[in-house]
Amino acid sequence: MAVLIGENKETLWERICREARESEPGALPEASYRTVQYTPEEHHPAVYGKIVGHDCIDEDSAQNYNPELSHAALVGLIECLEDQQTGPPKEVELPPKETCSPREYLTYYIFPTLLPGLLECLKSAKQNQCFERKYFRFNGCDFLTEYLYNHNPNHPDREDTPLDDIWFVREMNETNPRPPLPWSLMWSEEEAAGRIQRFYRGYCVRKQPEVQELRAYQREMRAETEDIMNKMSDFWSKQEARSESRQSARSHHSARSLSAKSNSQPAQEQS
Repeated sequence: MAVLIGENKETLWERICREARESEPGALPEASYRTVQYTPEEHHPAVYGKIVGHDCIDEDSAQNYNPELSHAALVGLIECLEDQQTGPPKEVELPPKETCSPREYLTYYIFPTLLPGLLECLKSAKQNQCFERKYFRFNGCDFLTEYLYNHNPNHPDREDTPLDDIWFVREMNETNPRPPLPWSLMWSEEEAAGRIQRFYRGYCVRKQPEVQELRAYQREMRAETEDIMNKMSDFWSKQEARSESRQSARSHHSARSLSAKSNSQPAQEQS
């Protein structure tokens, strides 16, 4: 038999691990109390199965004892009732940011937003199979940047803004653009499997003798067509050069005739 005595004062890291275990599907909430083995010499049967703690009040607890309400073995102990265990947690008054210690600042202002973001980051990494592969396209820094920007308690009016639409990310991408990801990281498993299957089916068709003969014939036809196109381009380039030379000769002849006429007109006027 066991009895629950007092409240277990767990550290911050132990609380983080416990909350992470409780967030898993199907996990039961863990008790935050210390469990000790029940012995008749140290514990009374009235205490078995109950969550109790020691009374820290300086005055004598036996003065206010009422035998109609509790057992005499519970004198000096405080019993946690069921409604007190399942009730909503009391609001804790936050210490001022300017005068609180670094530990208090992290506990009350940083961790309440950062820890859920880290938990969501781990869930998203698991969905993207980051723990099963060596290379993946999931970026934890990008996920946390988008999560903390959208869940900033100082800006509750922000909507779900994508990462590329955040103003400082947009400015950073304009000054220092990222290199594109390779196709192996951008394709999903289904898309990559489909592309590999299509390539293999095409290879199986292309290696057949009939298809090889057809491809050789098409290769020869393309070479002949390319030769014909080269001959046609040479022919038209020569024709254009001839037309340009004829046009330049005609313009030169017309200029000489105009200059001759202009020289003959003053001679006629003097005569």
